Amino acid sequence: MPIDPKLQRTIMGRFATGVTVVTMKAGETLWGMTANAVTSLSLDPSLVLVCVDKTTQTHQYLKQAGAFAMNILAEDQQELSNRFATPGPKEFSDLDFVDGETGSPVLGGTLGYVDCRLREVLAGGDHDIFIGEIVDGEDRVGEDGVGRPLLYFGGYQKLS
Repeated sequence: MPIDPKLQRTIMGRFATGVTVVTMKAGETLWGMTANAVTSLSLDPSLVLVCVDKTTQTHQYLKQAGAFAMNILAEDQQELSNRFATPGPKEFSDLDFVDGETGSPVLGGTLGYVDCRLREVLAGGDHDIFIGEIVDGEDRVGEDGVGRPLLYFGGYQKLS
């Protein structure tokens, strides 16, 4: 008997993760989604992955764009996370961002980012697994190592 999806979500919410905003440019449309189902996959070649629900607009835009930037959020960027976690059009006009090498928006104030070309899409139940090959990126944590991540553990958390 399969587990109740709500229970699965609750249980997996107990696995602490960082929070990212995955951004893309599909034609003239800028789009993004908050994601914590992301991971570094390989160093050689340099690959990351993000899991995206097949029924979302993000899924369509990501396939069309063929590229994405994975922006790693700092603890003071919860509002940004909330903005991109809601369905519907995404507003970028008031955001600090630049175009990455792939044309994907790279958000300002983040701890770092990787800019990726879409390499492969794999089926994963009600989600697809988008594998991106990193073509550019930046670690934005200062030389002193200061930079605190936005964490999710059954809700947003701050390091103490």
